Amino acid sequence: MGMIEVVDFKKSFGAKVVHNGVTFYVKKGECLGLIGGSGAGKSVILRSLIGLEKPDEGRIIIDGENIAAMRENELVGVRKKVAYVFQGGALFDSMTVYENLAYPLREHTRMEETAIKNRILEQLAEFGLQGSESLYPGNLSGGMQKRVGLARAMMMNPEIVLYDEPTAGLDPYNTKVIQEHILNLKNRGVTSILVTHDMPTAFAVCDKLAFLLKGRIGAQGTLEELKKDPQGLITKFINGEAS
Repeated sequence: MGMIEVVDFKKSFGAKVVHNGVTFYVKKGECLGLIGGSGAGKSVILRSLIGLEKPDEGRIIIDGENIAAMRENELVGVRKKVAYVFQGGALFDSMTVYENLAYPLREHTRMEETAIKNRILEQLAEFGLQGSESLYPGNLSGGMQKRVGLARAMMMNPEIVLYDEPTAGLDPYNTKVIQEHILNLKNRGVTSILVTHDMPTAFAVCDKLAFLLKGRIGAQGTLEELKKDPQGLITKFINGEAS
C-alpha cells in the first residue's frame, strides 16, 4: 500500500504505555505530518522507523520489508534508504562541515575522495552553504546547522527522510528555507514524515496529517478532510484545546 506502513504499533516503557495500536501509511513521494502534544511519542515512532526502538507488538514496513522483525545487522540496508534529520542537526562538533558531510560516504560507500568532494560541493551549493566547508558547527547559526544536518542526511540519496522538528527555534526566513528544501525533495519523489509543532510548516509541506492522541491516531487525512472532522481534533489542537 505504502512506502511506509505502521500497523497496530504498540510500545510501553515500564508501566507507561506510549502507543496502543498506532496505524498509518505513507505513499511514495508523500509527506505525512505527525503531530501531537509533548510526550505523545512522535519521536519514538521516528526512531522505530530506523530500528533504534523495537515495537512491543505490531509491524513497521519500509518498502515492503517488516523491519520490526529484523536483527541489527539486517537493518544496515534499511538505514541506507532512510535518512533521519535530527532536531538539533546532530553534527559532530569536532568535525568541519566538509568532514560531517563526508562521514556517511566514507562510512557506507567505496567512493573515491575526488567523487566525495564533488558530491559535497554539490550538496553545499544546493543548500546555500557554499564557502562553509572549513567551518565547525560551533561557528554556524542555528539555521545553518539545520541546513548542514539536512545536507548530510541527503548525502546517500535516501528514498525516505524523517524530520524531527526541523524548524524548531528558527526565524521566519530560515523556516521558509527549510520548507523549500523539504518541498524540493518531495518533488523528486522522496517519501517523508515530518514531526513538528510548527503548524504553518506542516500545512505548507505535508500532503496529510496524523494526530497522535492517547496512544493512538486520533485523526488523520488531508487538511481538507480534517477540517470536516466532526470531532474537530486538529482545530482543537491548533487552538491549544487538545494535546
